[in-house]
Amino acid sequence: MPSSDTGVTTDARPGLLKQPVAVWAVAFAAVVSFMGIGLVDPILPAIAGQLGATKAQTLLLFTSYLGITGLAMLLTGWVSSRHGAKKTLLAGLALIVVFAALAGSSGSIGEIVGFRAGWGLGNSLFIATALATIVGAASGGMANAIILYEAALGLGIAAGPLVGGLLGEVSWRGPFFGTAVLMAVAFTAIATLLPATPRPAVRVSVSDPLRALGHRGLRTVAAMAFLYNFGFFTLLAYTPFALEISSPIRLGFVFFGWGLCLAIASVVLAPRLQRRFGTVPVVATMLALFALVLLVEAAFVDVKPVLVVGTVVAGLFLGVNNTIVTELVMEVSPVQRSTASAAYSFVRFLGGAIAAWAAGELGEAFTDWSPFVLGAFGVLVGLAVLLGGRRHLVVVHADPAPHTPAEAQAVTTGDA
Repeated sequence: MPSSDTGVTTDARPGLLKQPVAVWAVAFAAVVSFMGIGLVDPILPAIAGQLGATKAQTLLLFTSYLGITGLAMLLTGWVSSRHGAKKTLLAGLALIVVFAALAGSSGSIGEIVGFRAGWGLGNSLFIATALATIVGAASGGMANAIILYEAALGLGIAAGPLVGGLLGEVSWRGPFFGTAVLMAVAFTAIATLLPATPRPAVRVSVSDPLRALGHRGLRTVAAMAFLYNFGFFTLLAYTPFALEISSPIRLGFVFFGWGLCLAIASVVLAPRLQRRFGTVPVVATMLALFALVLLVEAAFVDVKPVLVVGTVVAGLFLGVNNTIVTELVMEVSPVQRSTASAAYSFVRFLGGAIAAWAAGELGEAFTDWSPFVLGAFGVLVGLAVLLGGRRHLVVVHADPAPHTPAEAQAVTTGDA
């Protein structure tokens, strides 16, 4: 099969849509889980207005969610290796149901921020183990599994703002209660359709992911993702405020377009571009184009059509980048894939948590263009890190052997 400049196999294998029912059950639950990321975007202005919160306070919803998700990535392998994938998935879904419902019942911004942290804990248990389960059960190997996972991510992020916008027209509480209901449905699907999964033979230590960051290749990718997330979550978290659109459904359509582009790019564009041009050149190009979009948005922050078009188009660059980097993380480190992936996710989610907080503070202290400049700067520094460390991005796990759930544990996309 053709491969990239790092040696990563890039062809999707036959049978992408011919998957066991258990894979589709997990994929459906993943779609619902990722809806939770974009679900709150259309209601951010409404939450700020009705609860008397500042932009910075409101964006702490992302900081608490992403910060706990990142820290919990150090625990997902430990939990799953002792209790098995199915129990870990169900525990994560149950936590999301509880904390999403509590967020909808909140009476202050502080309560929502706190409950979003619990939501992040459940999300980390679910999304890390979901990819692991799909990789272990999907037909067509890891390439197809990652494409299915990234497609679920894109569809979830695309559908989330629409659902959030529709329910947000009634009340800002609606999207939170809607998530709780949908996650309860996903819990039922996993409980009934996914067979019992055995516990892995090898147990994972909490400290293993931290030690894995000693590998230069993995550290390079993680550092790049940490910086790249400054742009990703500036776009996702601050754009609703910069657009100044009061209607949740109108905001929902903007981010629906963004998520749809992300999903299409993840499934269709990423494998073709990687096969033709190689991993590092494609990722570097996507980072450069994304930084350019953010700078254009900063320069024309008062021109709302520019913000709308820039946000939607950025989904293409982010979708390509997410898929290729996910596969690279799976291959670049000599340590167990689950451990390398947990380390990577830990670092990049913390980047997103800091970025959301910083965007809110800058937007309050200066003007709406300043968060976009910060995001572009982070992405460009991430590009420099990638190019400076490209000699360390040598594939170690290049074998075509089947991949177990433990190998894929803890890889996720983000952004979201």
